Amino acid sequence: MLAILKKELHSFFNSPIGYLILLLFLTLNGLFLWVFRGGFNIFDYGFADLGHFFLLAPWVFLFLIPAITMRSFSEERKLGTLELLLIKPLTKTKIVLGKFFGALSVGAIALLPTFIYVFAISDLGITEGNYDMGVVIGSYFGVLFLMALYCSMGIFSSSLSENQIFAFILGAALCFLVFYGPEAAASLTSDGTTQQLIKKIGAKAHFEDIAKGVLDTRDLFYFLSLTAFFIFLAIVRLKKTNALNS
Repeated sequence: MLAILKKELHSFFNSPIGYLILLLFLTLNGLFLWVFRGGFNIFDYGFADLGHFFLLAPWVFLFLIPAITMRSFSEERKLGTLELLLIKPLTKTKIVLGKFFGALSVGAIALLPTFIYVFAISDLGITEGNYDMGVVIGSYFGVLFLMALYCSMGIFSSSLSENQIFAFILGAALCFLVFYGPEAAASLTSDGTTQQLIKKIGAKAHFEDIAKGVLDTRDLFYFLSLTAFFIFLAIVRLKKTNALNS
């Protein structure tokens, strides 16, 4: 599994497209938070708070993660190297997990430079350093759990086809549906209790709970179980592919 992970990282950073994706992520975040006027702009918000970054990040990652994962299995299929990978002395689970943790590592690397925002916000406050780090840490944990879920859906999408564009579109669509779909569906009813129940099906409600700085086991179970489910689907798909090629 570790060999697959290293291969994924090397393959991603050995390509200019990899650096372009990371640059695009950091540029978009920087422009929306510090340059473009609007709801996400920290200066327009008037408070030394990173809340708007954590509102923006799930939407940016919704496109970034599928862009990272779209080549995971699709490229292997297109180049004809998937068959070579399947005959290696590795279980299908280890192959999928290697791809998954490789994509997650790239996402985490993309997230690292945003720590500079924490120091910038801390210095912008009326009292320097007077910033609730518990909320920030909780929010970063929320982003990591959400990123893991996005990666699992992206890996599953990539396992379905050799077409990387199809894998990207399907991955982004799945991420959108799981993140925002239930909240959109909840707006169709006027009953408050029903709305809350429907919203809890989506990742957005659980992400927002973690982002408040409270790590509830129900939220952790939601992300871990759903991530494991899509990884399981990718493993099943890989086993079917192996059976067809046998």
